[in-house]
Amino acid sequence: MTFGAKLIDLDECVIYALDLFIQKGLPKLSLGNYKRPLVVGSGNAAVTGRIILKDSDAVFADEGTYKEKLKTVKEIDGAILISASGGKHAPIIAKELKKKGIEVRLLTNNKDAAARKHADKTFVFPKNIEPYTYNTSTYMSMIMAKTKENPKKILEHIKKSVDAVIPKNLRKYDAYFIILPTEFDNIREMLATKFDELFGPKISGRVFTPEQTKHAKTVVPAEREFFLSIGYDNKDFGKKRLNISLPKWAGPATVMAISYYFIGHIQKQNPPYFKKNIFAYTKNASRIFKQEIKPLG
Repeated sequence: MTFGAKLIDLDECVIYALDLFIQKGLPKLSLGNYKRPLVVGSGNAAVTGRIILKDSDAVFADEGTYKEKLKTVKEIDGAILISASGGKHAPIIAKELKKKGIEVRLLTNNKDAAARKHADKTFVFPKNIEPYTYNTSTYMSMIMAKTKENPKKILEHIKKSVDAVIPKNLRKYDAYFIILPTEFDNIREMLATKFDELFGPKISGRVFTPEQTKHAKTVVPAEREFFLSIGYDNKDFGKKRLNISLPKWAGPATVMAISYYFIGHIQKQNPPYFKKNIFAYTKNASRIFKQEIKPLG
């Protein structure tokens, strides 16, 4: 069958993304000197916003809540709009913010983004052509521009320390429990989203911090559940475990890369659920959004 001939797995996507950042570099990111910025993004763009502005007094919103935030939070003095494509809801939001006299900084991977004409400053990050929903080079580039993690060191760590410990029998499991250190709590949603996108109801993925895991998350055991911990020495939860250590210099981009790489191996060792269905999905999504959405982009 040829349905997946041009679609790579998520682990390959991680490697290509890191190679891209090594070769192209990343733009210098300036998020302004706002006292209370409004940070707007959807899905993993929203998570990216929480990661790169976690130390600020920012107000976080998405396309459904930003208007309410503007009404109720009077101290907003700037906006950070995060959108890989710079399309869909982004131009509408940017235009609305400009009407209210709010300075807009756009973070995107599309130099021709429709939202760009409404932004005061635009940062364009490098991206690879990737399967729809993967969004690996897109948001990882934005996070890395903020944290200044070294893509070469991340790539070397994956090849030397991660690749060799990934089991070859992941097809045995249909449930995954991932434990991340508390300081990487914002990454959890990204990983849960990847399980939804790649596996739907076929393979479940739950992601928690160690403290969250202690609170009744493992009451009901499952024979085919695999426990992966990254940067945490799990000695208490699950029977089938793998602990992957983190280097001292690791930040959120490193954790994202390692986690996505592992999930890519789950994908590689199972039937191609995503590849079989993404073409029909994007056809329907194009109808819903009234714009063309491609399986690769």
